[in-house]
Amino acid sequence: MIFKRVGDDRPYPDHGFSQREWASVAPQQVRLDQLVTTKSTLNLDALLEEDSTFYGDLFAHVVLWRGELYLEDGLHRALRSALQQRSTVHARVLDLDQSHGRVG
Repeated sequence: MIFKRVGDDRPYPDHGFSQREWASVAPQQVRLDQLVTTKSTLNLDALLEEDSTFYGDLFAHVVLWRGELYLEDGLHRALRSALQQRSTVHARVLDLDQSHGRVG
């Protein structure tokens, strides 16, 4: 199994983080088998494009909520890692358990 669970929504409250705020969160390695996806479908073209992260963050966005790690953005990056037989992905982790809302 690649992910802990495949989900299709974001069960956590809206954190309101902008791209700039996400950029202030230091990336860390996260195990793929600890992630719950927030999307159940993907675009195969985006998965196979070599430069698919050109316009976005280089790191996946993960939200920690009630002890679960939710993959908010970066499903394609995570799957590319799995296809390359890696068990981790570099991600920015926003801890809503600690902050109970926005962190700054």
